[in-house]
Amino acid sequence: MKFFHRFAYYLVGLVLGLFFVGMIFSGKDTRCNYFPNARVLNDLRSKPFSYSEKASAVLAEPWIDTIDIKNSLQYGDVDFDQSNTEFGKNTKLYVIEGKTTKNQAIILKVSNKAGGATLEEIIKK
Repeated sequence: MKFFHRFAYYLVGLVLGLFFVGMIFSGKDTRCNYFPNARVLNDLRSKPFSYSEKASAVLAEPWIDTIDIKNSLQYGDVDFDQSNTEFGKNTKLYVIEGKTTKNQAIILKVSNKAGGATLEEIIKK
């Protein structure tokens, strides 16, 4: 069999395989969160999110907005050394470092439960 024929069979098989893989994964909401930081932030974003009274009081101030909170939950860094993530507890407290739209560093303390996440405190750095 000539090289051209082998290459043609290879391309036909490759195209059919890509077609079937595309059909299988097109309807699924798949994410590739391999690292712990991405897993925690994705978990917090996917749950119902609420604000404590202390956090709501800080959000009423003009230097921070809910957009800053959402951006910090999307692009922030989880500080696992300061977080309280003991195995077996119902509530885990995560410390997330982020920035506002005005490039002001902030620290968020978010409690994570099975039913939802609550923003406990916002600290201006």
